[in-house]
Amino acid sequence: MDRLVNTVRPYAWGSTTAIPELLGLAPTGEPQAEMWMGAHPGAPSLTERGPLNELIAADPAGELGEPALEKFGPRLPFLLKILAAGAPLSLQVHPDLSQAQAGYAAEEAAGIPVDAPHRTYRDANHKPEMICALTPFDGLCGFRDPVEAADLIAGLGVDSLKPYVDLLHAHPEEAALREVLTALLTADPDEMAHTVAEAAAAAERLGGAYAPYAGLAHHFPGDPGVIAAMLLNRVLLQPGEALYLGAGVPHAYLDGLGVEIMANSDNVLRCGLTPKHIDVPELLRIVRFEPGDPAVLRPEASGSGEEVYETPIDEFRLSRFVRAEGGAPTDLTASTPQILLAVAGRPKAGEVVLAPGESVFVPAGEPIELSGAGTVFRATVVA
Repeated sequence: MDRLVNTVRPYAWGSTTAIPELLGLAPTGEPQAEMWMGAHPGAPSLTERGPLNELIAADPAGELGEPALEKFGPRLPFLLKILAAGAPLSLQVHPDLSQAQAGYAAEEAAGIPVDAPHRTYRDANHKPEMICALTPFDGLCGFRDPVEAADLIAGLGVDSLKPYVDLLHAHPEEAALREVLTALLTADPDEMAHTVAEAAAAAERLGGAYAPYAGLAHHFPGDPGVIAAMLLNRVLLQPGEALYLGAGVPHAYLDGLGVEIMANSDNVLRCGLTPKHIDVPELLRIVRFEPGDPAVLRPEASGSGEEVYETPIDEFRLSRFVRAEGGAPTDLTASTPQILLAVAGRPKAGEVVLAPGESVFVPAGEPIELSGAGTVFRATVVA
């Protein structure tokens, strides 16, 4: 078992206080957006034996176990994070596995450097993900019913938005959503900037349900993503609740602290709320224009005290233990690799005491018991 030393990424949207507060540290004044736990080559966790990605490369069978090695190859297939949004993230979607493989191969064949700003596919993997709230968490996920979106946009009273309202009423659901998102992303930038400014002023004046969009416009003035965000469901998670985000589902996180887990990929297609590259044709090919209410996940309890967040993929499995003082130890020995992350109390993984924000990597087959009081997230795979 290895205690992990993890990198905190200082992305501009990160909270300046949430991660330091969890870790019991004084804020530096700089944004701290994500703490990465895993073997991603961009910021692998460190152990006393060396970087985790190098340990796995040196002995994949010993670290990952034969079931995971056979199913996923010689790599840890998930990345675990603590995510702290102090400002909105970009409005984005992720490809499915076949789309990622085809897109990556095409850009490789075209000779586009993997770190080029206009590169869309940085690897050949899909990126399903899940966010589990540690504090009240505000986000956008999936398309609203087009009529509801039309009513929300019409309520701003902005004349230049009326064509989009009409489009949302004029077509079947999926066609209406595609038409409007396409129109927003291909509109004249100067005209769209003026429309967004009018919409922002109206949202500021109206408040209530419109307040989030005024906030988006404050961070991204003139960005068509401000209007595109009104096509999506707003979701407010309470601590312990989670959202699973599959391929093609547009989403954005607005504010809050959570535990995030995802397949080990960096493929993101952006719809707006960003100064970064937007590949409109590819984005429109990947997005699933399917309206519906996002399913808020709550953990399913088991007899062992493990509470599992059920998802339809195998690259990751996330669960948690909420342990009281004096409870019997829980055997977590498994044939798959695990990361254990404490978020409250001072529980023990084996003989290692974990303060909030601390984590360990447990190789496959390594005997491990969880004891003491506190809340621990367990990340592993289904193999």
